Amino acid sequence: MKRNDMLWKSILEEIFDDFLKFFFPNAEALFDMDRGFEYLDQELEQLFPPEGNAIATRYVDKLVKVYCRSGAEAWLLVHIEVQGYRDETFPDRMFTYYYRICDKYRKPITAIAILTDDCRHFLPGQFEQACLGTSVCFRFNSYKVLEQSEEELAASDNPFAQVILATKLAIKGSRFSSDELYRLKIDLAKRLLKRNFSKRKVGRLMEFLKFYVSLEDDDLDREYLKEVQRLFNPEPIPMTWEETILYIVEEKGAEAAKTTVVQNLIRETNFTSEEIARLADVSVEFVQKIKQK
Repeated sequence: MKRNDMLWKSILEEIFDDFLKFFFPNAEALFDMDRGFEYLDQELEQLFPPEGNAIATRYVDKLVKVYCRSGAEAWLLVHIEVQGYRDETFPDRMFTYYYRICDKYRKPITAIAILTDDCRHFLPGQFEQACLGTSVCFRFNSYKVLEQSEEELAASDNPFAQVILATKLAIKGSRFSSDELYRLKIDLAKRLLKRNFSKRKVGRLMEFLKFYVSLEDDDLDREYLKEVQRLFNPEPIPMTWEETILYIVEEKGAEAAKTTVVQNLIRETNFTSEEIARLADVSVEFVQKIKQK
């Protein structure tokens, strides 16, 4: 799985409550978020096994079970697709997902496509088919990152808006020089740190920004790290990036974040326990313990 795919999967799980509030203004009245969420990615993969000998998932997709406030056992499914390039068959794929999920669960489904490509004219939102008096029209929620107002996103108090800001900066990155992109990335980090979000969410958002917006320059990457360290810690205390992030993340929140990363790596890759431990900066015993759950 590509780096950006993993980043999306991880951040969606970390702030899924904010994701729902971002797309559905009445989310708190609709959803019983105190009951938590159930991520059905493995079930989704079973419905859409890789073609041929492919191992990695081809697209960033998530299927989440969300409880409703309309009844004790009332729940629905939220299907999310993050699409990073123009694909004229995308509506067909969204419809295929929909009818296979519907066939398996027989529950209400809302589908959301987050379009992270750089083609302004690519904005799919429905699938239609007709044959001799029989027809079907499937519409889904379509969110084009490139068309969103940066001013409105910056003014939003929803953490997911910061994800969209970082994504839009990455999409537009090729238009800027390395120095310009560096300054824009630092500015976004500064504004993020001023937000009244929980320490855990700030830490996860900072990690998303660090890795998703690539500067493609080792010297600037080091300068970015130094500047973020200075913002976190005005005193010149030597710290690695991971130590800097943990500086603002409560110990419990940090362990939960690492658990999520390890769970994603186990589910989405064929890495060994040793490789996962190195990538997630945890012990091999920590990985093996999660595998046994």
